[in-house]
Amino acid sequence: MSNSDINNFMKRALELASEALAAQEVPVGCVFTYEGTIVAESRNSVNITHNPTRHAEINCIDFLLDYCRNNNINYEHYFKDIVVFVTVEPCIMCAAALNNLKVKEVVYGCANDRFGGKTVLNVSDFYKHNYILRGHLLANEAMALLKQFYKGTNPNAPESKVKKAKQ
Repeated sequence: MSNSDINNFMKRALELASEALAAQEVPVGCVFTYEGTIVAESRNSVNITHNPTRHAEINCIDFLLDYCRNNNINYEHYFKDIVVFVTVEPCIMCAAALNNLKVKEVVYGCANDRFGGKTVLNVSDFYKHNYILRGHLLANEAMALLKQFYKGTNPNAPESKVKKAKQ
């Protein structure tokens, strides 16, 4: 895969992250490639689905599992050639899922210092198989989207349970 292809795949993931931001979701976009071709793409859909597991990577995984099932493809062999491009380092949940499926490689934009599957808890310590992990591709662009999201308030966030001081 050429550097141009790699950049184009991450740019597509950034477009999906921008769509997530416009939909008031945490701006994470993800693209799965197989032999240099996009085979799945998604963005976070946690708020719209009211399901906290609907991260961009999980959405792509589900799409490909359905594709493999519907086309009689052995998903275990298929995922071994998948290269993932995601705007933010996969969280612990997504990193574990990607590792469990034995994807070939994960390329991410910016680090995830709150929930990262390498930065916070190195998920690869728990698996025999470990994918290749490369980071910081178009990291500034990915971080800018996150900063824009966190500047505002999330209208779908639950109400704070912090007790307010009596006056």
